[in-house]
Amino acid sequence: MGRKKKTVDRGIAPDPKYNSVVVSKFVNRMMWEGKRSIGLRIVHEALDILKAKTEKEPLDVFLKAIDNVKPVIEVKSRRVGGATYQVPMEIRESRREALGMRWIINAARSKTGHAMEDRLAAELLDAYNNTGVAFKKKEDTHRMAEANKAFAHYRW
Repeated sequence: MGRKKKTVDRGIAPDPKYNSVVVSKFVNRMMWEGKRSIGLRIVHEALDILKAKTEKEPLDVFLKAIDNVKPVIEVKSRRVGGATYQVPMEIRESRREALGMRWIINAARSKTGHAMEDRLAAELLDAYNNTGVAFKKKEDTHRMAEANKAFAHYRW
């Protein structure tokens, strides 16, 4: 526990093309070794591919896809009297968004055979349609929390 003052959230500048903070956060999570320009190009091209495939506003499809993948509840390990229990806990909004974005990016990276922008567009489209690897991860997390809800009284 820090003894100094609380950290200040300085915020994130919105994306230049879509003027969205969520897209900017996604680009930040997307990039490797600080190469923001490459991450930005991949995300923008993926959104252009989404526009061509769905003929809808790509930002709306993107935001809906992330909303569909965001988990509401997760399990955390709690050690009580020598036994470890998987205790279901609600997730704060910032962590929900971070997990959803991370799952989409990891699912896109795990696919093979195409350029990253194609894989990302395909995963975003799957998430928009409530299918795909990232959505399955959310469902598995919720299922695990449901199975362990008997241990919810260990929450503190």
